[in-house]
Amino acid sequence: MPLNYRQMMAKEQTTAKGKGDPPQGAKMRTPKKRLPRSRLTKQEIQALFARLSAINPEPQGELEYINPYTLLVAVVLSAQATDVGVNKATRALFAIADTPEKMVALGEDKVRDHIKTIGLYRNKAKNVIALSQTLMEEFGSRVPEDREVLETLPGVGRKTANVVLNIAFGHETIAVDTHIFRVSNRTGLAPGKDVLQVELMLERIVPDDFKRHAHHWLILHGRYICKARKPECWRCPITEICRFPEKTPEPGTAPAAKAKTRSNKAA
Repeated sequence: MPLNYRQMMAKEQTTAKGKGDPPQGAKMRTPKKRLPRSRLTKQEIQALFARLSAINPEPQGELEYINPYTLLVAVVLSAQATDVGVNKATRALFAIADTPEKMVALGEDKVRDHIKTIGLYRNKAKNVIALSQTLMEEFGSRVPEDREVLETLPGVGRKTANVVLNIAFGHETIAVDTHIFRVSNRTGLAPGKDVLQVELMLERIVPDDFKRHAHHWLILHGRYICKARKPECWRCPITEICRFPEKTPEPGTAPAAKAKTRSNKAA
């Protein structure tokens, strides 16, 4: 018996549901945005980290700390400040306050006095006391080993949480700061429009053997070689792999090149 219009439509809808529609009442997943691709091949990515690893097999962060708590405080203080500046301020502070209890007992005013050489020190002092109180009241004075939980603490964002997880607990997290963002885009390793995009791509493409220290290798490379204004390409160990087209020549060679250009123009 031929189907009428309503029966045909009902059959089509039933067939369509069987081809992958979620069950009734199920939550629809938001489609993920496709990340950009690395401009380097898998072999080049492997070689890049192998070279950085050979130079510095066990890289260390440059912030000084005593325990996971003081590391957390140091990273919070390092926002828009240099590690050198933070270390100068925290040496005396951590000598007398290396636990949440001691920090709260010290008080916001004295914390502020210790860190007044750091940018945004007033707000940071408030956050240090607030996060210390939260650790005491909700976590037994222990630093939680969970990124989402860490991000609920005053003054703690995703980057800070990733640094703490990586250094204090050995997680294979990558905290993308201005150095890593620059190196990832400039070299073509992990081009991205924002830090989260770069972080997610690095998590995907960094070989497993190098994930533990990838964060430190990239940040140190950006801080001391792949500098913002004038990268020192002539002494870069990954210069043949890097996709940056305007490589800086070795000092002493550039003036000669310019002189040759001027002489050619004069001729």
